[in-house]
Parts: sequence; structure tokens; C-alpha cells
Amino acid sequence: MAGEAELTPTSYIQHHLHNLTAHVGEGSFWTINVDTLATSVLMGLFMVFLFWLATRKATSGVPGKWQAFVEICLEFVDRQARDTYHGTSKLVTPIAITLFFWILLMNLIKMIPADFIAKPLELVGVPYWKPVPTADVNATLGMSISVFFLMIIFALRAKGLGHFTAEFLTAPFGKWMMPFNLILNIVEWLSKPISLAMRLFGNMFGGEIVFLLIWVLGGAGLLGMLGGAAFGFGWMIFHLLVIPLQAFIFMMLSIVYLSLSEDSH
Repeated sequence: MAGEAELTPTSYIQHHLHNLTAHVGEGSFWTINVDTLATSVLMGLFMVFLFWLATRKATSGVPGKWQAFVEICLEFVDRQARDTYHGTSKLVTPIAITLFFWILLMNLIKMIPADFIAKPLELVGVPYWKPVPTADVNATLGMSISVFFLMIIFALRAKGLGHFTAEFLTAPFGKWMMPFNLILNIVEWLSKPISLAMRLFGNMFGGEIVFLLIWVLGGAGLLGMLGGAAFGFGWMIFHLLVIPLQAFIFMMLSIVYLSLSEDSH
């Protein structure tokens, strides 16, 4: 990367929004965003580690502070899942817990100024590193597509292949409008994972651009980094509300979609 003083605000933002990629296969047919994949896996392992710390010395009597905090968080998610999902599957609460806390941790990386991550990596030869996985549409689409397949599995488990197929072709307007029903149901099913992914991506990507704009207005060097951090404090406080809210919305909509996939018309 060129010196920071040589960068325009546009090139600075473009640099920090550029993914570190790796090409797989002949002709670079498959491209992997290494930074998104690595950070997502790291946050997933970190989530498991935090929960493990709470259970390592768990007691049924007076819990420790971390155990009590984790129990409160898990009870909150479990209550939301039970109130929203009306089926019988025992997988919904674990799915909700995984989605909420994993997305929350990935979103929280936004609280770290971009240069605090990019600059040390540049020193070891990593030219690009986009730190927030949920600001990458590939990550949010990956999670939403997983929810989409879960919707199909839940629907088939609850209705069976025959009932599911018949309902897909005849609802909501009856068998005489089968082509229209088919088109309508395809659009309805596909719009759910797409909107789920784009909502999370749009909010995180937009917030990332605003953070970078504030950061680049601070200028170059250490003073610029400190100035950008100071100017970004107000936006950071606002984003402390957005970060858990987006994780909560993704989780809740996923539960709603799983519940709706089991309902019969």
C-alpha cells in the first residue's frame, strides 16, 4: 500500500473495503475472501470459548459473574425463540443462540478502528484486510442460505414431501391457478433469504463506510488516528445500538421463517 499521505479519501476507503482474496481452481473460477472466512471462523471459536468458560466451573448454587451473565443472555434468546417458534423442534433454540451471538461478535469488530487492524497486518505483508465479516455480502448470504435450507428441512419434516409439494403448487389460490401459485411461492421463498442477507449487509456495510469517512477526515499518522477515533466516538455510541439490533433482527426473522415453513396454508 502506498503511504497514507498519498491516498485520497476515496482510495483510502476503497483500500479498507477491499477483501483479501485467494483464487481456487483453474482460471480463478472460485474466489475465496480469506479475511471474511478467517474472521468468521475466529469469532465462532471465540464464541465457543466464552461459553466454555461459563460452563467450566458452573455451579447450581451461587453462580459466578460470567456464568450468571451467560445464563441471562441464553435465557433471553431461549425466551424469544419459544415465544416466536410454534413447532416442536428442539433445534430452534440452539440455532437462535448460534446466530445471535456469532453475528453479534462479528458485528462488534466494527468497534475497532480499521487502521488498528490493517496497519499491523501490512507490516507482515498482508496488503488488504476487511475486518468486519458481516460487511461482506458473501458472509451474510452464506448464513441466510443456511437458514433457507433449514426452512426446507423443517417444512419437509413437518409436512412430508407430498403435502409440501401439493401446498407449494395449490396455495394460496387453488389448483386451477397452479402456474401462478408456483411463481408466487418461488418468489416468496427466495425473497426471504435474500432480504435477510441484504438487511444485515446493508446496515453493516453502510456503517463501515461512515466509520472510514470519519477516520479519513482525521488525517494521517498517529494524530490522525487519534483524531479519527475522537470524531468517531459519537457514531460509535450510536452503532452500539445498531450492532446488537441487527444480530437480534437476523435471529428473530430466522425463527419466524422456520416457524412459517412448518405452518400449513
